[in-house]
Amino acid sequence: MTKTIEVFIVDDSAIARTTIAGLIENEADIVVIGTAADPILAQQKFARIGMPDVIILDIEMPRMDGLTFLRHIMRESPTPVIICSSVAQAGSRNAMEALSLGAVEIITKPEVGLRSFLEESRYWLIHAIRAAYASKTSLRAKRPASAPMTPLELPPSTTQKLTADAVVALKPALGHTSTHTIFAIGSSTGGVQTLERILPQLGAKTPPILITQHMPPGFTRSLSERLDRVCAMSVKEAADGDKLLHGRVLIAPGDKHMTLKRSGNSYHVEIKDGPKVSRHKPSVDVLFRSCANEAGANAVGFLLTGMGDDGARGLKEMRNQGALTYAQEEASCIVYGMPKAAIESGAAIAALSLDAIVEILQKG
Repeated sequence: MTKTIEVFIVDDSAIARTTIAGLIENEADIVVIGTAADPILAQQKFARIGMPDVIILDIEMPRMDGLTFLRHIMRESPTPVIICSSVAQAGSRNAMEALSLGAVEIITKPEVGLRSFLEESRYWLIHAIRAAYASKTSLRAKRPASAPMTPLELPPSTTQKLTADAVVALKPALGHTSTHTIFAIGSSTGGVQTLERILPQLGAKTPPILITQHMPPGFTRSLSERLDRVCAMSVKEAADGDKLLHGRVLIAPGDKHMTLKRSGNSYHVEIKDGPKVSRHKPSVDVLFRSCANEAGANAVGFLLTGMGDDGARGLKEMRNQGALTYAQEEASCIVYGMPKAAIESGAAIAALSLDAIVEILQKG
């Protein structure tokens, strides 16, 4: 029997609480067991009904802010937390802090209005809830190991799952290569925490790294700035035309695809609009295909923690072009979805620990 995921919403906006609950209400495997306008009220309700499986938490609230409450949760009763945040600069910075404190996912507040906006919000909200519930950390062991996930049925307008063909065509095998090593990384749920463990260990002369991390628009700049402060490498949100340089990390901007482009013996990135690929924009499949096309055997691909299968197809294309391709091992994944798809499809030549991934990156 499928376990029902119990969700609790903490947000000072009555409209936000009602909207979020309404987007969830028709899901057979998800139930909202309560809501609260602030963390103090939430704590009082938890004392009566117990802790939920997943908490959806606003950051800016009266009496106690979301970050303070998150610290309390992780210290007293660790529970998967989804941050529901605005895209304002202060909100996105706080959301990055929340991920470092133990939150597993970020979503933007649902846009109330046009039905298409609500359908889009519904998909990502439910995806985030299931990813949070599927997450496994050393802090939490509530989920029965055998509990299966109910497949997500999308509204008709969002069911189409496009491949990287919608953005970049797959080219024939390269007839020539350069001597430049290029690292490409794809990640989703748990990726921010994983990148914060990997990147600060790399030196300033590490070969260029391209990263596609699934994040809502407006948050990737804050992520880049946060990583830049703690890394020897320069980390920035990618802009169209940015060159690949030793010591530089480029992160795909939210709601845009990032592709690699070769010009002579040098490389730069192109930032593209276009449809979602593998239901994501930015898409890891798009980045990896472009690396297969432009760098071939000079590229090294890593598919890290995340729900779903975005990146598995592109990683296989990289491998077919002679690239070294790796997936994160299950033991260190927050959600073992994308790496599992890469292993099962033969896209990755090996599943590696984070220490092993760092070692490959350090060797260049």
